Amino acid sequence: MFFIRETVRVLPGKIGEFNDFFHTYLLPNQLKNGAKLVGRWITVSEDEIIAIWEYPSYEEYVKIEERVLRDEMHQQAEIQLQKLGRLFLENQKDCLTPTGSYSTPKQNVTVSGYITNELSETLLVKTFWRADTWELPGGRVDDGETLDVALCREILEETGIIVQLQGVTGVYSNGSTLSVVFRGKCLGGQPKTSTETKDVRFIAINHANVKQFVTRGKFIPRVIDAMKGNCIPYEAFSVRPYELLNRINGISNED
Repeated sequence: MFFIRETVRVLPGKIGEFNDFFHTYLLPNQLKNGAKLVGRWITVSEDEIIAIWEYPSYEEYVKIEERVLRDEMHQQAEIQLQKLGRLFLENQKDCLTPTGSYSTPKQNVTVSGYITNELSETLLVKTFWRADTWELPGGRVDDGETLDVALCREILEETGIIVQLQGVTGVYSNGSTLSVVFRGKCLGGQPKTSTETKDVRFIAINHANVKQFVTRGKFIPRVIDAMKGNCIPYEAFSVRPYELLNRINGISNED
């Protein structure tokens, strides 16, 4: 990520007018062209306003600034500023490089997979912190990862199994955690444990015996939904410019 610190020295008594101008013209133009406002602060003396802006990279920052200047809203802002008169003494921008990631996301996104082998057995794991139940393998999506890449990575790390995903079988919300479950099949590898899993197996589960293995209530519906065999399409893409990264068409029992 790339950050810009913008420091504006506002004329005495002009804070209110400048804030109105910022929220009406400057902020909407920046947001619609791809910038992200991390936060905005004012000094106790009310003569400086500091804003931190976030961009995917320096190259994207340059492109966004070019779009902002070409935008019709920029011309409207210039006209309005002429009507208002001078609002600030100085506007300074500094480039910032982060030393790490310290923020806690408002929502945690996790992925898990209902993976079957050639015998129609399902890949299940027991983790060290939930050893009382079997569950579908998976884990948290890292910052910048697509869901499919995260799940394939997590399953390989936890179980040693290489998978091909077929589609999404369900989305589940648990407090601040959003869980997306995929269906897929085993392409290769041998089941093995990891630092997170104490047991990894392909197990023949069905509607009659699933609760003997998956004992935690929140996991049971996810397994049963995936067991039905239906899954909807999934698509991952990047923006500015748009690029399709992966599409999984999904499958249906009627196919």
